[in-house]
Amino acid sequence: MKQFNYELDYSRIKDLRLKNNLMQKDVADLLGISIAAYSQFERMDDLIPIELLNELANYYHVSLDYLLKISDKPGKNIINKKLDKVEVGKNLREIRLSKKLYQETLAGEIGTSHSLISEYESGKKLVSLTYGYAICKKYNVSLDYLYGKRKVHA
Repeated sequence: MKQFNYELDYSRIKDLRLKNNLMQKDVADLLGISIAAYSQFERMDDLIPIELLNELANYYHVSLDYLLKISDKPGKNIINKKLDKVEVGKNLREIRLSKKLYQETLAGEIGTSHSLISEYESGKKLVSLTYGYAICKKYNVSLDYLYGKRKVHA
């Protein structure tokens, strides 16, 4: 199985916090986590879960693509909402089929298992940030579309 090391860069969470005159404690409280945990995310010493990154995108009214530097535009037509693993699974399936890929092929391309892709597509699990990002970078699709925050590919 191939291993991919896409460099996730969510340093904009710090930029947005400072731009909004917030302390790390303010954002940690908003997310319901410790200051130490949030600080690790800002330093990119720890992988931020997609659910928390989505909460930040909703709070700052920006796109996931913007937070991860996939786009330099904060985002238009972005839906602020909680992530729905069933909807995300349907979007993943649509992306996969539009690229004419089997689940096994997609899994091999992003370095995971066919069974995990199946669990994602059936809505049993939410697509992790790591694999979501890998899919979006490899197939040039919007992270916001994959996670149901935008209705059309951008």
